[in-house]
Amino acid sequence: MMRRTKNLLALALVAGLSCVQAAEFDLAALEKMALNSSRAALAVRDQVQAARYAAESARAFPNPELEYLSGSQRSRSGLGTAGDARSLSLSQPLDLPWRRTPRIAAADAGFNVATATAGVLEADLLANLRARYFSVLRREAELKNAREDASTVEGVHTRIAKRVEIGEAARFELIKADAELLNARKNVQAASFRVEQARSQLRQVTGESLPPDFTVNGRLRDVPELPALSQLQREMQVHSPELQRAQAEVSRAERQLELERALRLPAVSLRAGLEEDPEIRSSRVGLLVSVPLWDRRQAQVGEAAAQLSRSRHELEGRRFSLGQELEVAYQQYEIALAQVAALESGILRQAEAALRVATAAYRFGERGFLEVLDAQRVFRAARAELIQARHELATAWVDIERLRALPKEEKQ
Repeated sequence: MMRRTKNLLALALVAGLSCVQAAEFDLAALEKMALNSSRAALAVRDQVQAARYAAESARAFPNPELEYLSGSQRSRSGLGTAGDARSLSLSQPLDLPWRRTPRIAAADAGFNVATATAGVLEADLLANLRARYFSVLRREAELKNAREDASTVEGVHTRIAKRVEIGEAARFELIKADAELLNARKNVQAASFRVEQARSQLRQVTGESLPPDFTVNGRLRDVPELPALSQLQREMQVHSPELQRAQAEVSRAERQLELERALRLPAVSLRAGLEEDPEIRSSRVGLLVSVPLWDRRQAQVGEAAAQLSRSRHELEGRRFSLGQELEVAYQQYEIALAQVAALESGILRQAEAALRVATAAYRFGERGFLEVLDAQRVFRAARAELIQARHELATAWVDIERLRALPKEEKQ
């Protein structure tokens, strides 16, 4: 019985560890989850599917129209033959090439626009996810530092309380230590709330697939390196989903203009009929041609031409705007990278060394408590600046990745 109980406890422990491991996600897993479960991503994929069906519908040939009439026939003079009369007619619109080809091209262009729009939404979704992922890492780093600061302040507070108790320190130092301890605990509580807020914002992007008790696997410092600005500009011109959508809009406007011009040409239908009365049976075959006499679709053609001009202007404007955004993001990336290097290599180390010296001197009674507090504030500020600089570096990387939007196979 004891062995069975131990086995059950072991299985429960393994299951618990498995659940904990299953709730840990890295950035790649979160990206896959967001693309597969986000309602916005699913909705835009349905829009692409609708555009695909619209393109298939444009390739369909028009259906024939069949008309059957039946009745009776009587002569008013009484000399003719009375009896039943019937007529059957068939009309088949001819899908001529000058109408069919531009109609299919316009539908295919609409499908390309929908596909490019889906790419824009996915790029924005991934950028939003990455930004909130790094926000969680930032808040967790801040919480870790706040807890370390609180632990340090608690240790100093304990030593001051003992010194005040035996009369080696003034009561004022204990009052100051109490205030610092309360402030440190307040910072821990605030940092904990910010972590929960950042986790909730991340879960808004990924959807319900992300469990509430998830953990993020990663470090704020793990920001991938970027190539030179010139290479990023070339990649953006080729892979940017926003440029692809603008180019698809231009192509659709061009195809729509061709379609409106083609609709000026006459539409032709083939008609065949059979009429039968008690005395005569007649059959007819002919063509039905719509003559563009009054409506030559000048307004429709003008509207399509204006839409084409607008799309071209928007394409050029978007190309220039994205280029400027990329340059600004890259400059921000370089600035943040320089700040991180400066803080890691010099400022933070010096502040940490000064804190160690001040703490050791205080223990031996060579320095006062206020000097220790000043050293702690300098160290705390330097560490906060490092976290801020790393987060700005990650934010700049997220913006650049959104702009260039490399395919997954090229990132690997």
